[in-house]
Amino acid sequence: MVSTEASKADLLAIAIHPDDIELSCSGTLLSHLDQGYTVGLLELTRGELGTRGTPEIRKREALDAAEKMGASFRVFLDLDDGFFSYDRASIEKIVRVIRSCNPEVVLINAPRDRHPDHGRAARLTADACYYSGLSKIETYDASGNLQARWRPKAVYHYIQDYNLEPDLIVDITGFMDRKIELVQAFRSQFYVPGDEEFAEEQNTPISGQEFIAYLRAKARTYGRTAGFEFGEGFIAARTPGVQDLFTLR
Repeated sequence: MVSTEASKADLLAIAIHPDDIELSCSGTLLSHLDQGYTVGLLELTRGELGTRGTPEIRKREALDAAEKMGASFRVFLDLDDGFFSYDRASIEKIVRVIRSCNPEVVLINAPRDRHPDHGRAARLTADACYYSGLSKIETYDASGNLQARWRPKAVYHYIQDYNLEPDLIVDITGFMDRKIELVQAFRSQFYVPGDEEFAEEQNTPISGQEFIAYLRAKARTYGRTAGFEFGEGFIAARTPGVQDLFTLR
């Protein structure tokens, strides 16, 4: 079983709800794992306000997805779904995880979206990435040791329900099928062929077979603009810089 304690990771993906990561940036995570980078996952809430399933079911599904992905860990902070606060306590919980895994790159929720939690979480986590670099904000690990400050080199917002204009596209052409498998690990939320366990649950806009087809079409649309078969789009929290214009697609 994948660990629920943070450890060193090159790339940290943070989400307000279970399955946000799989839906929006898991192809990118799979691609970087394939290149030898390490990946950690941080879940801010249990998704307890979701129409289908229960928090316990969604946590099991999230751990199963993380195991299939090959992530080093998946941490759960248990903030209040829908009613989490932008306050010092919430920021420090996120900072502790960032300082525990020292990621170079952090992926976070969309800056604005249909679900109000996504934009609110984007601000909370982006600010936590900044505050994590301030030495006068003191946090302690599970053993009571003072943590060293750490600020990621880059923060990117993944794109969710709204088709926002991306600043960059990541090629996920070789990983699209595995991305769908990770999404379908959340069996209570999404269509899985032949799986009837949650058939009696209330239908939602994402629970039908057509939504899986939509995910593929969306990835094709983003990929096409960059010359890829499938792609995932990201919005940079700050303007990125390059040293070689000839490597851009």
